[in-house]
Amino acid sequence: MLKKILFGILVIGAIGGFFAYNKYTAIMSPNVPNILEHNIVVIPTNSSFNHVVEILQRNNQIIDTVSFREVAEMMQYKKTIMRCGRYKINPSWSNYSLISHLRAGEQAPVKLVLNHGWLVEDVASKAAQFIEADSTDLANLFFNENYIAAFGYTSETLMSLFIPNTYEFYWNKNEKDFFERMVKEHDRFWKSNNRLSKAKKLGLNPVEVYTLASIVEREIAKDEEKKRVAGLYLNRIRKGMRIEADPTAKFATRDFKATRVLYKHIRFNSPYNTYIYKGLPPGPISMASITSIDAVLDSEDHNYYFMCVEPDNPGYHVFAETLTEHSKNARRYHRWLDGLKK
Repeated sequence: MLKKILFGILVIGAIGGFFAYNKYTAIMSPNVPNILEHNIVVIPTNSSFNHVVEILQRNNQIIDTVSFREVAEMMQYKKTIMRCGRYKINPSWSNYSLISHLRAGEQAPVKLVLNHGWLVEDVASKAAQFIEADSTDLANLFFNENYIAAFGYTSETLMSLFIPNTYEFYWNKNEKDFFERMVKEHDRFWKSNNRLSKAKKLGLNPVEVYTLASIVEREIAKDEEKKRVAGLYLNRIRKGMRIEADPTAKFATRDFKATRVLYKHIRFNSPYNTYIYKGLPPGPISMASITSIDAVLDSEDHNYYFMCVEPDNPGYHVFAETLTEHSKNARRYHRWLDGLKK
């Protein structure tokens, strides 16, 4: 009888040990492949647990879904709505390590790069490459006049909000998160390096500085010329002359791919066309780089009112104080152009 009892205890112990070993294996053995094609998993907002499993399986980021589901239940990771985000995972992680990481919400940030675009729609398209909000949601917010007015912007001035730079974001940000972060970055930018006082000294506000900088941005390829050109435009504005900048005519006609500005461009009736209207346009014609913004704020003090492409050094310009001098430079430029056509 005693032998039967001992045998039964041994059998029960063996079975218990077997199940304990299986549980331990399910929890602690590697369930992430030792070689990962993708080490980032993105879990959208409002995802279900089944959706999370499908994403991990589709990306070949887990080996065994059954054990993952079991351990998720044990660790109370499974919820009706799962924690969203963008997470970096490591090869050979166990279910325990993977679930602990996802449950903790330790997101891998993204580097959101804003660079040069003509329209706020371009900003929406660019930002949507890095965060969860899609370009349509972003664009709709940008065109929501009541919303942007609460921050002091209109549809004409909104582009001045965006300072080209690289920003660190968590992926699961919506359109309002993005907008409000840009407001903070904009304010931080203008409060640094005496920018507000420099703008005031020029008699301009930040939107006007940005607007002029956007023209400089699209007109001038060489950074070393930007301060001089900014000074030239300021001279023309102060003297009551039209700026007559080609990029404003391109913006007015939305002919962004035009390589040359033609008569149809410069005669197009739009408040943005500085060939027709004096002063600055109603708002920026493009995103302006920090270099161009600072070029306006630190513009050269000179007596130039005219500029023309330098034939002997394409990409650069020659500057003139008088129309007579400019006419000579222009004739030289056109002779150079005629020579290229032969």
